[in-house]
Amino acid sequence: MKILRWDTTPLGPLWGPLDSEGKLTSVEWGEAPDEAEVVLGHPVQNALERYFAGEAVTGLPEHFTLQGTDFQQRVWSALMQIPYGQTVTYAELAAQVGSHARAIGGAVGANPCPILVPCHRVMGTNGKMTGFSAPGGVVTKEWLLRHEGVIC
Repeated sequence: MKILRWDTTPLGPLWGPLDSEGKLTSVEWGEAPDEAEVVLGHPVQNALERYFAGEAVTGLPEHFTLQGTDFQQRVWSALMQIPYGQTVTYAELAAQVGSHARAIGGAVGANPCPILVPCHRVMGTNGKMTGFSAPGGVVTKEWLLRHEGVIC
């Protein structure tokens, strides 16, 4: 298996498997499998490093292969349109994709590529901090939003 690996991030080690075309399929938290072949210089690897350095990162979807339903794909595409340092509510995202906030919550929670597909930028009503499916939950979401300057 070929992977991307980020050993030292502010959130701990991260890694992601690549498909046969070299596209990222998910971002996983924790140590990468020992037997995996690490690919260096991949655009997504560099993008995540730039993100943690404080840069807004765009133009990544062509480097992903995210498996999900058509609805999930629409929601994940909408997530990638949320600008760095900004948030939207589940209701706003629901209106954008023509759905309901609960359905949006399910698709956001199923996001296989957190941080790069910025599900952390989705908030509850009136900007209320809501759950986050990555390790650390809301604490991790708060860190990401603080890193982007959304919260102090």
